[in-house]
Amino acid sequence: MKIAPCAGLVALLALSQTAVAQAPEEQAEKEARRACEAKICDIVATRDPSGEDVSCDIVKTWREEELVKAVGGRINWPWGGAMCQSKIALERAALAKAMSEPAYEMTLPTQTARCALDQKEGGDPYVFEISVAPRLKFENGKAIAGQVNWGKASAPVAIYPLIYAGTALDNSTNVLGPELVRVVNEFTTKKCPLVKAALPNGAVH
Repeated sequence: MKIAPCAGLVALLALSQTAVAQAPEEQAEKEARRACEAKICDIVATRDPSGEDVSCDIVKTWREEELVKAVGGRINWPWGGAMCQSKIALERAALAKAMSEPAYEMTLPTQTARCALDQKEGGDPYVFEISVAPRLKFENGKAIAGQVNWGKASAPVAIYPLIYAGTALDNSTNVLGPELVRVVNEFTTKKCPLVKAALPNGAVH
C-alpha cells in the first residue's frame, strides 16, 4: 500500500547525502550545513556527553527525481521538487549515550519543518508546516528501530487531507521507520568520516 506524501520527513533528514550534481543554490545549502554536521559528528566520534546541545537552522532543496528515488515506491509522490526549512535540535548527552551504551532508546525534541512543494502543473508552491518527534532504538551505537512520530500539521486545503492521511497512517503502521533507521546509520557510519576528512587536520571540532 502506498501512503500519501509526507514531505516533512525529508526536512529532518536534511543532512543525508545526495549523489546528483548540485546547482549553485544547492551547493550553498550544503556548505551552510557543514557546521551542523561537524557538531553532530563530533558527538558521534567522541561519545562525550559534556558540552552544548546541537541546534542548527537547516535549509534543504530536493529535485523531484531525488524525492521519487528516496521514497522508493513506499509513498506516492504527486508533486515536483521541495524546499524545507527546519531547526534541528539534538540533546548532546542523549546522542552520546546512543553511540556508547549497549542499548539505548532516544526520543528527539519536537522539530518543526516548513516546506514548499512545487506543483507539477505550475502555479505557486504549496507551503505547509509539520512537526515530528522521532524515536530511535540503538544497540552498540547502531540504530535498529525507529519511528518518525508525526505531530500537528498546518497546510492549504488542497493538500491537507493527503498530509493528514499519510502521517496518520505512518504513525500507525510505521512504514517510514526503516528508512529513518537507514538514513541515521548512513550518516553516522559514512557521512561523518567524510565530514572529518574534509576539516583541517581531520579534526571534527
